[in-house]
Amino acid sequence: MADGDLYDVVIVGGGPGGLTAGIYAMRAALKTVLIEKAVPGGQVAMSDGVENYPGFESITGYELSQRFLQHAQSYGMVVLQEEVVALEPGLDYHSVQLNNGDLLKAHTVILATGGSPRKLDIPGENEYYGKGVSYCAVCDGFFFRDKIVVVVGGGDTAAEEALYLAKLAKHVYLVHRRDALRASMILQQRVKEECKIEVLWNTIVTEIKANDQGVNAVQLQDVHTGDQRALATDGVFIFIGFDPNNQLVPAGTKMNADGYVVTNEKCETNMPGIYVVGDLREKYAKQIVVAAADGCTAALVAAYYVEMKKTGEAVCELPDDLLSSVQ
Repeated sequence: MADGDLYDVVIVGGGPGGLTAGIYAMRAALKTVLIEKAVPGGQVAMSDGVENYPGFESITGYELSQRFLQHAQSYGMVVLQEEVVALEPGLDYHSVQLNNGDLLKAHTVILATGGSPRKLDIPGENEYYGKGVSYCAVCDGFFFRDKIVVVVGGGDTAAEEALYLAKLAKHVYLVHRRDALRASMILQQRVKEECKIEVLWNTIVTEIKANDQGVNAVQLQDVHTGDQRALATDGVFIFIGFDPNNQLVPAGTKMNADGYVVTNEKCETNMPGIYVVGDLREKYAKQIVVAAADGCTAALVAAYYVEMKKTGEAVCELPDDLLSSVQ
């Protein structure tokens, strides 16, 4: 195999984590390719507004994504709009199989495939995403200050997000299909004590409705009687679970019970030369700035790994000052 056929790093996924990894990989003079099957930016690109990314008081998700992309491409990074169907780890190099039949080989691979919120799969959900339908209260709650919102779910996340929204919204309806929440008892108690939150038990949302300004109502159904009614609202926040996009994670990679990849603070998996960043990685917060930080870390660590490999040195523990010394 000729040297020109081997990449230093292949990045799978073009969200904030993947694109930031691309920026740092190119600045480290690594032969890099980023593969994204859809629109660069990931879920961020579909958001109407972002107001919590440092340096931008207000920017659309699409524009922020384009700035990430343009920054990476300004260093000459190649972006392939293809789908990766398999990742095969190897001792000498890793193999990345594309849907079009191409096989890429790389010293290192950074997986930035993210995750996907579980959906209700009801009319209006996809159509009004970003126009009143959200899966992140921290991201979008500010837009609903002093408004009425509906939160769907009954677990810890739904309870936590309902409590967060109660600090901003005028009124929060928490819609749950059962007669008791699945959230921890302390969260249930807090929900019960919050006067702005009204729990609608044994109820499901069957449709999300909107006008020219965005979401304006939901259709509710009693799970026991089947009775339906409309409820006016300015927004719908759906928290019924989040699934990591882990289909490409190689067998033998350490994951937690929920399918998130377990890494160390350097975004290293237990597979040498394979790194995981963003929402696919087990961590506390799923935010744009955190995914970007992961991408930076993984690229710097990958650069060190590649350098040690090319010089024939053993890839041992990274020096403590690596991340602080590389700008």
